[in-house]
Amino acid sequence: MIIEINQACDLVIFGAKGDLTTRKLLPALYKLEKSKKIHECTRIIGAGRADWSTQDYIKIAKTAIKKFLNEEMDDFIWKKFSSRIYFCNIDVQKLVHFFRLKEILNQKKNIIIYYCAVPPNTLDSIFIGLGNANLNSISSRIVLEKPLGTCLQTSKKINNQISKYFLESQIFRIDHYLGKESILNLLALRFANAFFFHNWNNKTIDHIQITVSEEVGIEGRWNYFDMMGQMRDMVQNHLLQILTILAMDQPSNMTSESIRYEKVKILRALKPINVNNINKKTVRGQYSSGFIKGEQVPSYIKEKNAKKNSCTETFVAIKVDLNNKKWSGVPFYLRTGKRLAHKYSEIVVFFKKMPINLFKSSNLELLQNKLIIRLEPQPNITFDFVNKIPGLEKEYNLENSQLQSVDFDEKYSKNLIDAYERLLFECMRGVQSLFVCRDEVEEAWKWIDPIIDGWQQTENNIPQLYMSGTWGPKDSDLLLFHDSRYWYEFN
Repeated sequence: MIIEINQACDLVIFGAKGDLTTRKLLPALYKLEKSKKIHECTRIIGAGRADWSTQDYIKIAKTAIKKFLNEEMDDFIWKKFSSRIYFCNIDVQKLVHFFRLKEILNQKKNIIIYYCAVPPNTLDSIFIGLGNANLNSISSRIVLEKPLGTCLQTSKKINNQISKYFLESQIFRIDHYLGKESILNLLALRFANAFFFHNWNNKTIDHIQITVSEEVGIEGRWNYFDMMGQMRDMVQNHLLQILTILAMDQPSNMTSESIRYEKVKILRALKPINVNNINKKTVRGQYSSGFIKGEQVPSYIKEKNAKKNSCTETFVAIKVDLNNKKWSGVPFYLRTGKRLAHKYSEIVVFFKKMPINLFKSSNLELLQNKLIIRLEPQPNITFDFVNKIPGLEKEYNLENSQLQSVDFDEKYSKNLIDAYERLLFECMRGVQSLFVCRDEVEEAWKWIDPIIDGWQQTENNIPQLYMSGTWGPKDSDLLLFHDSRYWYEFN
């Protein structure tokens, strides 16, 4: 699919030397340069407190791209890309410094995009500074990273503050999962295929599992993560976004407004989980020491800079029910954790069992049909079904077989686009369909907050320990076992 080239932009990155910028943003922008998706007049302006010249920042950018790019740098492309880079020395706590930025931006009539790759506690200063310097024109855009707040109250505070200076149509709230090709393909799977469209409801589906499993631990982010926990860091955004896409009704069209409207309806339909049902609906865990890929790793409370008495969860499993006609009686089981046995993200749709087994004389039980949607690594789609084994035997001998889609990485290797590459491109185009609106963020927090409060109100507010390199606490298995179900085994 050919996508039109962007408008000319001035992309200002607050947090120019931060981890997100060096690991994700700069390599993604370089790849957009390579694919000729950046307008000739677009500029990239790093903004930070460091006393650097533009040449200093160009050298830093080159080092970062070389380190984190998954391919060799091309000298010709780098020369063109580096010519776009500028640096502005700015302390966002000092209002007068924003006029330094204004001097650079006034040199062009480009659309201005502000990317806030900074800690949440500096956002207010950026909003106020841009407003004070009149750098918030109606054509400008601002990008916010997740998580947006730590609860509904703090999220509203951020949204209220930014709304003083920018309209909702100017705000791009990023959840990088929405930029993944495998997530985008869920819309095509559901709404471009009659078989799935007509069977995507409680008449044919028994339950749905969503697993986002990580092998890594905290990776030097202990203080940040201990404040957030796995519930805020992963469930509130990534897993709930996947759930809304799986459960939402067909939008009237593919505009951002229509898609967001249907997703918000699902968030509002989530049945409450609170102190009254917290133990039946959720499991929380914290990793102990163990082995990952044959190497011993420390427990969460023995990571660098850790507090020895921390009760922060690194694993969460939840049984989610929806209060609507289409999904009544169909639970969604969510599971995510750090230091688990393998890194992968997967959706498994279990279809209802056959009401009558005609083959019970030779096959006592027929296994359920399953649709397995692998999001990463190696995205693919597999359908489990029952097949007859060829032969002359009187009895039907059946076996479980699989229909598998093409290997996305193999067939579409030249077309696969990194999530940040896509989201930056969509922001330059001004398309919001892959970004999260205010209502989505706040409805998610409305559902998440009572769960976290419920954990804190229970008598034993201590997560269950699980050994690194395993699949989490034993109670995670019991969550499904009590419903006569089981987690789909990774393979």
